[in-house]
Amino acid sequence: MNYINESNKVPVICEVDVLVCGGGPAGIGAAICAARQGVSVMIIESQDCLGGIATAGMMSHWGGRSSSKVMKEIWDLTYEKALEVGWEHKNGCGRDSIYHDVQKIVLDEIIRKENIRVLYYTQACKAITENDKIIGVIVENKSGRGFIKAKRVIDSTGDGDIAFSAGVPYFKGREEDGKMQPCTIMFKICGVDYERAVFPPSFETTIELPKGEIQALGKEHLPFPAGHVLLYTQPTPDTVCCNMTNAIEIDGTDAESVTKGVMICRSQIIPIIKFLKEYVPGYENCWLMSSASLIGIRETRHFEGLETIEKDDILQAKYHENWVVRRAWFNFDVHNLTGPSLDKTGVQHGWKQQNDYTIPYGCLLPKKIDNLLLSGRNISGSHLAHSNFRIMSVCIALGEAAGAAAALSIKQNKGLRDLDVRDIQEIVGE
Repeated sequence: MNYINESNKVPVICEVDVLVCGGGPAGIGAAICAARQGVSVMIIESQDCLGGIATAGMMSHWGGRSSSKVMKEIWDLTYEKALEVGWEHKNGCGRDSIYHDVQKIVLDEIIRKENIRVLYYTQACKAITENDKIIGVIVENKSGRGFIKAKRVIDSTGDGDIAFSAGVPYFKGREEDGKMQPCTIMFKICGVDYERAVFPPSFETTIELPKGEIQALGKEHLPFPAGHVLLYTQPTPDTVCCNMTNAIEIDGTDAESVTKGVMICRSQIIPIIKFLKEYVPGYENCWLMSSASLIGIRETRHFEGLETIEKDDILQAKYHENWVVRRAWFNFDVHNLTGPSLDKTGVQHGWKQQNDYTIPYGCLLPKKIDNLLLSGRNISGSHLAHSNFRIMSVCIALGEAAGAAAALSIKQNKGLRDLDVRDIQEIVGE
């Protein structure tokens, strides 16, 4: 490989107490919670909006559950704002359904109210460390490269780009072979006849149609590795959110691989719509309304923390005394790593564990690097546990915990590892 030397000086463009890298569910939870503790906060976001998969990724709804107070606040404010523009909750949708464009506006309003600075279209490029302590991050945008100095940094990038840059140890994907869950581009269709339409919400949902069983038809007629049929009602009239594109063997940390994944998923959208028109009653006149600008990357790096959440912590609904997230719940949502539908290790309808679990503080504390917190799907956890806690409702709670810890450590003049976890619990608990 050939190289060039880059020797330009990088200006310090900002100093802040807490820098949040990534404005998805974990990032917004972190930023809002930290700001409400009275410290200065900035969010760096590569998209043109906050919310990540919930907005730019056009996810149909917030799945799972957790004790997140910020999440419930966002739901209520989004619902109220939707009423202002003439939308109502219809079609059996609950408050966890997502009005994508309305939610973007709501998140902007919350950020302004809390005096949180945000830079859109900005990439967090490189962690700068001194003596194994992160002191800030180099970013790049239309203004050029710049350095943001921060007392604490929260990595909510999903892939853990900042933790990786700082040298935190990690592994990718499944422990035994490094394979990662497939990626998806969500899209919405309109023109659906709700009186006749069906809405299979899971891989294991089977529905007999005039021309055959819906999942079997999908596997037979959709382009591999697509092949499952997941259709979600929306609160907007005649609209359905489709979670049906699928690209396997994609590495979300590799630019060429992600580009390949995007193109594969987009290439499947028209064949999927043709399939729905041909085989699924109520969809005969459906048409493409919009597709997500952000591809859904489910799994990449798992970082090593002071503690690690394992599958048995979830299966046994383990209570950790040093919890920072409570009332977490979901299933082992492992998408097939080699094709469509559910992986053999995944469990949806057969999920028996209906009790909540907790996530301990040590999962947010990376090995080796101080002044840095993990937040969201990049926390310290196993492949199988990750398939559960990666759900947005748990990620936003993880963000709140990280934001509370960052703010407390600054206000108390303590290292992140020296905090009394009960102080974090007092902020994020209910």
